[in-house]
Amino acid sequence: MASDKKRLSRRTLIVSAVAAAVLAGGGVTAWQLVGGQEESRPLSTEEASRLALSRLNVYQASPLKVALKAQEGDGMVVEVQGVVDYRTKHAAGSYTVTKKGSTVDHGLVVWDTGGLGLAKQPDGASGPAWEQAEHVPRAGWTSRSYGTDPLDAGLQLLIQLGADRPDNPLLLVQAGPRWLGRDRIDGRDYDRIAGPRARDAADKDATSPVTYWIDGDGGLRRVTMRMAGLGTPTTLDLGGRDAEAKLPEAPWATAG
Repeated sequence: MASDKKRLSRRTLIVSAVAAAVLAGGGVTAWQLVGGQEESRPLSTEEASRLALSRLNVYQASPLKVALKAQEGDGMVVEVQGVVDYRTKHAAGSYTVTKKGSTVDHGLVVWDTGGLGLAKQPDGASGPAWEQAEHVPRAGWTSRSYGTDPLDAGLQLLIQLGADRPDNPLLLVQAGPRWLGRDRIDGRDYDRIAGPRARDAADKDATSPVTYWIDGDGGLRRVTMRMAGLGTPTTLDLGGRDAEAKLPEAPWATAG
């Protein structure tokens, strides 16, 4: 299991570089990846306004329960269940790695804007992952900066989804987000919107590889991110508020 964890923490795939470009005024992150063509149209003024509000709504609702599912290649799938506090930019959860349906590794993951840490779950531990993380000694964590594999890209995007102010809808429109359709998730309707493109995107007509699901109130429910060379996009789901969560700072940087 130790070798599997080392493989998870160090492994990178040959993928397009994930370059976070923030629009003027601290706007929605635009990810410079390989995007495909889809039937779409420009956003209406009302749709752009709801997209502009989405990061503020995420921030105000946090701490939020979140889930991530990423295909790592070689038949490996990584899933994370956790909580993100967008006010402190701290997050904690548990992860499971499966290959062809069998679990090959599991443990705790804590991440922030600077990187992530992995640890084994304490023996006999129970309760939420953020609580378990507080009982792992400093030496029990393996920490690193973000790499370019799907897990890292997904966690890095997930921690950036909240902001303490709305984005500028005029700047969003200029960055080329596109309305792709409407879906129903858990009994609620959501507009499916391709996000803004990076300013230096080579193909100005291609849709962003990052897609957002936004409800009628500007609530963000889901984000997917397509990565080059992988058929299945990384999926990020945002759930309900976890008012009891007390997210630790990077535990590998403090005494255990």
